[in-house]
Amino acid sequence: MIQQSLGLRLPFGRKRVSDFGKSIRLSRIFKAPDRKSLVVAFDHGLVRGPIAGTIDPAGQFAKFVKAGADAIMMHFGMLRQAQALLQYPAPSLILRLDWSSVWASLISKGKLHTELLGRPEQALRNGADAVITFLFVGTGDLEFEARQIGQNAEVARECERIGLPLMIETLARGEATSDRTSPEWIKLHTRMAAEIGADVVKTEYTGDVTSMREVVSICPIPILVLGGERQSDSVATQIISGIVDSGAAGVFFGRNVFQSVDVVDFLKRTRTLLDQAPEELSHVFVQSNGNVRVEGA
Repeated sequence: MIQQSLGLRLPFGRKRVSDFGKSIRLSRIFKAPDRKSLVVAFDHGLVRGPIAGTIDPAGQFAKFVKAGADAIMMHFGMLRQAQALLQYPAPSLILRLDWSSVWASLISKGKLHTELLGRPEQALRNGADAVITFLFVGTGDLEFEARQIGQNAEVARECERIGLPLMIETLARGEATSDRTSPEWIKLHTRMAAEIGADVVKTEYTGDVTSMREVVSICPIPILVLGGERQSDSVATQIISGIVDSGAAGVFFGRNVFQSVDVVDFLKRTRTLLDQAPEELSHVFVQSNGNVRVEGA
């Protein structure tokens, strides 16, 4: 059953309606127990402004839908541009609930802040199948990290009440993090997300299959792996192969999707890789033009 494969084991005896609500909504994002999810992140504009690939949100959303993305993540304001989500079949909607000054403060050395931009119930009314928040560790600002934990816990309890899945994006950033993709850091903050009450965690790739597989194996909730900075299509393809082999639940890519030369083609090639069983990936090659070729196909 989908809820068992995603770690959502409903309690025996009396079951809350909200438990079924979470399972139903998560099944829209993950589709099937053995199918890895392809999620597109499109929340960059609030922090980075109109960077390449975000100038025409409506056009990009249409491409994400055409390519068969399982879900799209955005801020509330971008819903005005998301007419593509009214098509059938449409991806699931994931709304980001928070903003953080971490990205700017790490450069300016200013005080860290976090703010909620909406509540889970508002996201539910706007058609969301899940919400997402940040959780930073290693910042050197314990007061900020304490506020984030409290804020995430408050959101988690509200999500439980209304049956809305919570994803937490966990990252190590700041003074204490000399190696932000260290398996030890990722093990720590992914477990913190699970302890707070997240249903799914979005986090970074450790850089190699062996250590990422260990991270995935000990995390009690599904992990979706983010793409980070824009890579060449061939490098991104190699990363996706490693993510598949690690046993992660799927990918949560942003710039590697919407800054690709051909967005639809990149998403379709990513879907092909995600659908390959780990033992089949040795037969998948990246051609010089970035296309995926499957040996014998």
